[in-house]
Amino acid sequence: MIESETRLRVARGIAKSETKASIKVFETLKQRGHPEAPPPVISDGWGGIDDAMIEVYGKVPPYKGRGRPPTKKRPQPGWQYLQMVKERDERGRVIGTKLRVIFGEEDEVMGKLGGSTAYIERTHLTMRHMNGRLVRKGLGFSKLVRMHEAQAVWGDAVYNLSRFVKTLRVEVAGEGSRRWQGRTPAMAAGLADHRWTIKELLTTMPLPKNNNT
Repeated sequence: MIESETRLRVARGIAKSETKASIKVFETLKQRGHPEAPPPVISDGWGGIDDAMIEVYGKVPPYKGRGRPPTKKRPQPGWQYLQMVKERDERGRVIGTKLRVIFGEEDEVMGKLGGSTAYIERTHLTMRHMNGRLVRKGLGFSKLVRMHEAQAVWGDAVYNLSRFVKTLRVEVAGEGSRRWQGRTPAMAAGLADHRWTIKELLTTMPLPKNNNT
């Protein structure tokens, strides 16, 4: 999952099914600044993300004293989720798109999310260029999930910290030959003040989380 404004990859999920992978993504987001409700989400037309949102953030309605007590989790007010469903012809070529609001008020959701998955489509392509294990119909697939996870962690680190994204560049004020200053997603999100080198990635050890501070 990426944050649309900064292109930062904020969470990943790797599992045997897309629903389980999406549950991992939302569990990660729940630990990283979204403890009560999911952030506004836009995706393609695959139908497992809403189930994952309900599994992680949904709540069982309170028992009202009549009938059988409810046991199934339900979506909560305030959620915003928009799907962009691709329409294809008989040969499988995309001929159009259709927007479908899953959670939230239609006008508010459409205004906030815009109705385009271009950024996530672009980052998927970038991931396949950087990680041969994700190439479709290729021979570089992972035989072990843990090896696939390790490669995904490395790819996300390089993308977030060491790779300039052209659409994130900012114009440099003042005189000089350089007009634009490149930025990584981490720089755009305020998490880094420079582009990390590969050496920095390989030699920097993150400090363990201390619950007392």
